[in-house]
Amino acid sequence: MGLPRRDLEHHTYGDYLAWPEDVRYELIDGIAYAMSPAPTVSHQEVVLEVARQIDEQLGETPCRVLISPLDVRLPRGAEADETIDTVVQPDVLVVCDPARIDERGVRGAPDWIIEVLSPATAAHDQVRKRELYERAGVREYWLVHPTDRIVIAYRLENGRYARPDIAELTGETAPEAIPDVLIDWERVTRRLPPM
Repeated sequence: MGLPRRDLEHHTYGDYLAWPEDVRYELIDGIAYAMSPAPTVSHQEVVLEVARQIDEQLGETPCRVLISPLDVRLPRGAEADETIDTVVQPDVLVVCDPARIDERGVRGAPDWIIEVLSPATAAHDQVRKRELYERAGVREYWLVHPTDRIVIAYRLENGRYARPDIAELTGETAPEAIPDVLIDWERVTRRLPPM
């Protein structure tokens, strides 16, 4: 089951900025999808630990790790912010071009996005957002399944995501997009309830 739509209208970032802040939405091709209720503690533990490890290792590089809620505007070209019709809030993202970061969030494709799956968002993240991130040019997209203890890693090759690498949350995994970073899955999984 997908996330519920706000309505059947086509929306832009300008519309999005005018909506009340008590309900969060993501815009994908002008369709507003209501964000699921607040994430679980396990979800947040994974987000925080993965972001902490990335931040520790980025050091003095130009890359920055950011976490949701943060607007990532994905324009199709050089259109003004208010006319962009795709705005998402990935759980964890890394941006290596400082010019893409402004006070509103990020404009343009991050280098690496990590979504932590929950039952309410799994289909949305695995299908709709994967297609969107591929089209936008996100170099690497990871889906972390805290319940199943697996990570699915998509990497951009010639403008398309290659067959994903699927691994258990054991040992260490390095993103190709940011090769100096290693995620130690033991540090992540020890924050989760026992299986």
